[in-house]
Amino acid sequence: MSMGLQLLDRLRQTDTGAKVGALKKESDAAVLGEWKGSGVKFASSSEDFEEVYYTALRKLLDCIVPAGGEAPILHEGGVYLGCWLESTGTINAEILSRFIPSVSEASFGLFADYQREDGLMPYKITGSGPSYRQIQMVTPLARSVWNHYLLNGRNREFLSKMYGAMQRFDGWLAAWRNTRGTGGVEAFCTFDTGHDLSPRFWHVPDTPHLGDPRECWPDSPVLPFVAPDLTANAACQRHYLARIAQELGDTTQAWKARAEESERSLLRHCYHEEDGFFYDLDRSGQQVRVQSDVLLRVLACEIGDRAFFDEALRRYLLNTRKFFAKYPFTSVAMDDPRFDPFSSYNTWAGAVNFLSLIRAPHAFEHHGRHVELTWVLQPILSAMSRMRRFGQCLSPWTGEEGYTESYSPAILCLLDYVERLCGILPMPGGELWFTGLVPYAMDHGREVAEATAYSRIVDGVTYELVNTREEAVLYRDGEEHLRFPAGTRAVTDRSGNLQSLVGMSVRTVQGSVIYRGSEIGVTVKGNEQLQLAGGRLVTLLDIGVVVPAYA
Repeated sequence: MSMGLQLLDRLRQTDTGAKVGALKKESDAAVLGEWKGSGVKFASSSEDFEEVYYTALRKLLDCIVPAGGEAPILHEGGVYLGCWLESTGTINAEILSRFIPSVSEASFGLFADYQREDGLMPYKITGSGPSYRQIQMVTPLARSVWNHYLLNGRNREFLSKMYGAMQRFDGWLAAWRNTRGTGGVEAFCTFDTGHDLSPRFWHVPDTPHLGDPRECWPDSPVLPFVAPDLTANAACQRHYLARIAQELGDTTQAWKARAEESERSLLRHCYHEEDGFFYDLDRSGQQVRVQSDVLLRVLACEIGDRAFFDEALRRYLLNTRKFFAKYPFTSVAMDDPRFDPFSSYNTWAGAVNFLSLIRAPHAFEHHGRHVELTWVLQPILSAMSRMRRFGQCLSPWTGEEGYTESYSPAILCLLDYVERLCGILPMPGGELWFTGLVPYAMDHGREVAEATAYSRIVDGVTYELVNTREEAVLYRDGEEHLRFPAGTRAVTDRSGNLQSLVGMSVRTVQGSVIYRGSEIGVTVKGNEQLQLAGGRLVTLLDIGVVVPAYA
């Protein structure tokens, strides 16, 4: 029996409950039951890597805790006992939505439930209740809510509730965080962006003046900052609020106009043309020229077209002097004298943070940069194959895990990256992505997995994907459905009907697609998209590949 068939057999026999082991609390049974209902299982030729995967699932259950004795919500994990708007309540829940959507919906909903009368949402919710000390937002909440809505049955009651809350919060930001009249969103303290210990915020207090998010320290020589990541967040948020408004039958024109206003402010006040970078604008009109992961945050908010993104890749994200470390992405550019690579404490001064890693895919995929993203997935998965604690950050030099443990962004990063590299990924637009890659031995020749198998149930249909270094084979309800070459991604609709093929390697991949009794010869370049038309795969998009840079 071939390795692929052996893995398929093992995948089918996998008992997820047995893999997880004894449950620790009463709510775990229902949560694990929902995971099982997703049909997600994973098998690897490396039993060590497979064990890391199910260890992550065990630790994920520890991060899902009933809120006030009610529905379970996602907690940040580790030393962070609660749900944070910048992460747990947005990007973390957005990823979790593909696996345990009820927990995501409950987590989103709490931020609306605990909204203040003046429109401010809490920046975190803990066992002690909501806290409103700062704003602390990064991933646009509206995007996470919208994607959850599209993936999970289009619950209009939920969408309407969140829309009203986000509309009120937008009003609060406009009223209290635009004191300089720039149209941007201002940071009053370090914690407003969650950039603990970043040199971006040297000589800035960690919290707002007197603990009031409406107050900025009046004696600061630099505050308030017009913040690029907060302003980009508002722009993206407003674009998605326009989509939600249209879905709910509300007017969209005002949201689109506000989004464009935020983008104009971002480019006018925070963009440095010569550097091609976004910086805070301080009180005196100086730009705070610290190159940090603010760039990636802005790009993940869908700012700029593909040409703009490609230039950012060349100059910064794929540049080994800047952010493209052995284990990317650093939180401060490596050629900045203030860069600090240490990861043994809560820091955004240089170390690789898992929150950056789970925010990154949207920026790449929004512009069709699928191959380039694999250059991030591969080294990070190689590092994660050695993880035991699931800490908050990694060393950019060694990939060793750093501060804290059982950190949900790290856990979700593993689940997300496996699904993007070699699994079955349902997309909000209704497509299914079946990716024909396997994790590569990046560290000392240590094998991560020569072959993998992955399953997921979509609309009652069980899909199973087996990946080897030669080919990918997709099964639909137990029957072979599609074969395609390794190094490509098959895109189908939710019923499994083949729509297109994407080149996922920098090399040109040649081979055959076997689908519905026909063999279709294929040659596909990196990032090239081939559309199935008339029994042939023809080029739909060919944007080439942006290669790494060194200076």
